[in-house]
Amino acid sequence: MNQAATLHGCRLLGAFADEHDPLQRALAMQARALGIAVESVSDAGREQIYCLQGQGLAPTHCRLTGWDDEATRAISEFTLQAACGLMAVHGRASGQAQAIDLDYLAHVVASLALTGLMATALARLRGGQVTDCSVSLPGAGLQCISQYLAGATAEEGAERLPAGCSSARLRPPFVSADGVVFELETLDAGPWLAFWDGLGVARADSSKGWQGFLLRYARAISPMPETLCRTLANLPYAQVVEHCTAVGMAVTPVHQPCQRDTLIPVGDTPWSFSLHPVTVPSRPCNQVLPLSGLRVIESCRRIQGPLAGHLLAMLGAQVTRLEMPGGDPLRGMAPLAQGCSVRFDALNGLKAVVELDLKSASEREQLRRNIAEVDVFLHNWAPGKAEELALDQADLAQVNPALIYAYAGGWGNAQVPVGLPGTDFTVQAWSGIAHLIGQGEGNPGGSLFTVLDVFGGVIAAQGIVAALLARHLHGHAGRVDSSLLGAADLLCRSRMTRTRPLSAGVFRCQDASLAIDCCAPEHLETLARVFDFPMPCAWQTLREPLALQLARQPAAHWQARLLAAGVPVAIVRQDLAELQQDPRLVPWLAPGRYTRVLSPWRFT
Repeated sequence: MNQAATLHGCRLLGAFADEHDPLQRALAMQARALGIAVESVSDAGREQIYCLQGQGLAPTHCRLTGWDDEATRAISEFTLQAACGLMAVHGRASGQAQAIDLDYLAHVVASLALTGLMATALARLRGGQVTDCSVSLPGAGLQCISQYLAGATAEEGAERLPAGCSSARLRPPFVSADGVVFELETLDAGPWLAFWDGLGVARADSSKGWQGFLLRYARAISPMPETLCRTLANLPYAQVVEHCTAVGMAVTPVHQPCQRDTLIPVGDTPWSFSLHPVTVPSRPCNQVLPLSGLRVIESCRRIQGPLAGHLLAMLGAQVTRLEMPGGDPLRGMAPLAQGCSVRFDALNGLKAVVELDLKSASEREQLRRNIAEVDVFLHNWAPGKAEELALDQADLAQVNPALIYAYAGGWGNAQVPVGLPGTDFTVQAWSGIAHLIGQGEGNPGGSLFTVLDVFGGVIAAQGIVAALLARHLHGHAGRVDSSLLGAADLLCRSRMTRTRPLSAGVFRCQDASLAIDCCAPEHLETLARVFDFPMPCAWQTLREPLALQLARQPAAHWQARLLAAGVPVAIVRQDLAELQQDPRLVPWLAPGRYTRVLSPWRFT
């Protein structure tokens, strides 16, 4: 099936007229990438309700909600990052709480909205009673930081890592003597220690650096001894590459988007579908959640794949996770609750678990028998492993032709340097996303928040639901690939085509910081009226007098006043443990052994 025809004949109706609105742009980009036609409805109003319809589909609706289950008035990318803790996580290693300068949550919300619409349409094709859904913008924001929130709220050993807790200078990416910003990557201590040994760095410093390097994925910090950063700052990049090659450690420059585009042009879709006609199995949906009655087997590590499986489970699928004999080692990563890592449980707690030795021929045969009865097989194994195990799509199609075979990888089909692992931080650097993030902050680049692992997991789930809908709507099944590079390209393309300059900032009030975003001209006019500033005025001329006014009252006072006036505003949460204090976020949080993030969807 042609890539652009995955969901041919489907249409998405709603508000698309505002070319400056990041959420409208993200919805349009993603819908078109799935083969869904986009139609702007002139009377869509401010409710932000989107309708998916098409031949063979009963119309389904998705409502986007903001604070207090109301419409998305007075909420923006900038203020949502502030309120939901994303600024705090990103700010742990970037000096202070600050936004990731991408349309990040806009794309996450767009993905979740389209996934909800497609899942609802799929349920109706399977006889389900669900007709409509809603997606909460705060719920989507919280979903992005769920594993970090788990670590910050564990009953025992909770991590206290507020914004600015780690140096913005002594951390990856590094800078060479000739000014090249670059990222190192290895998943094993051996090459790391050998690399620094070869540069004459004391083993005590390199060992300490390794512990900091390992913290990146779990805690969004990576404190490096100054000796390590200084050593690299005295070497030209070519010598860094030579030393890396000698010990088997990966290295890549942080590309600017224009540099990256000369290597491989920025892609326009994060998915690759290879579907063929099949006999569609009967899978009745007899519960409220739209994927009820569908079965998924997931064999994934770390974040991207497990998050995809977690979202499918939230939609009602029965997800069975495969783990090596003895269980996934990440179950033991502190902090723990009842013997299991809370960070691990935040992404895997809704799944059944089966331990399986994939090196055993008999256990692989058992897996094949099980796959004959399921709807989705999802993995993120290293390239070539599926073929080596005879568990590639062609192998499994022999036992289950209607199977949706999903691969959540790092690079997709891109031809990147040999030996460069497709991990979050290397893909950030190579793709140009790290440069765009750093450009907005004046630092070398990138975020130690797992920007791409999280968004990559969201789009992996979205691609799977799209393939399931294509199976039941058009009678096609097969393979769907998604990748971290595809996720990066979607964010990169959105950021580079942004036309309206940012008019947003973080200001200190009496007791806390406040994020204000004049993302539309009327917000700036309203702000001027509230504070009795002369009109007309520009954002830059307002900043200094605005800061003086805001410092005179508590943040909650200004938040209430500006929200009432319709200006996007939010108190900046510096510590994730503070999120439970915001009554607007409480519906999406479940306190317990740690604070869990609930589903961002509601179905009726």
